[in-house]
Amino acid sequence: MTAAEEYRVDPPTVGTERELLQAYLDFHRGTLLWKTSGLTGEQLTEKAIEPSTMSLIGLVRHATEVERYWIQICLDGRSFDLLKTWSQEFPDGDFDLVDPERVEEDFADFRETTKLNDEILAGYDLDHTFVRPRVGTEHTVRSLYFHLIQEAARHNGHADLFRQHLDGSTGE
Repeated sequence: MTAAEEYRVDPPTVGTERELLQAYLDFHRGTLLWKTSGLTGEQLTEKAIEPSTMSLIGLVRHATEVERYWIQICLDGRSFDLLKTWSQEFPDGDFDLVDPERVEEDFADFRETTKLNDEILAGYDLDHTFVRPRVGTEHTVRSLYFHLIQEAARHNGHADLFRQHLDGSTGE
């Protein structure tokens, strides 16, 4: 088994719309875990591309907050208090407040959040609509899947660059 296979499964090319959307989201979640695997806390928190405050663990924390925000708060109507790294005081806390000693907690939070989010998503029809709080835009669960997939794919491109900078590793 390769490192990539340990964290992700290629999405199917045939299936229901829901199966395909979930598989692509899972693929990109797994890609992020693959890109961050085998590194030290110091490597994971290194801010290697100035002036950005991004780091690999920051990308994990960002992905966690994005999913928590869109699925738990926007779709499922839960409290904004669920946000752990974003605040008025630290709007980029997911990137700015990283700690090499907390990376395992950050990975655990990502895994727990995505598991809960999958359970929440499964409870909604793809055509279900919801209104994004404080913004007022209407979305469907289908469009939410597309948004999360493109968000994850974009940040996996960032993760590629960070990983190559840190240890020369490349891959799709």
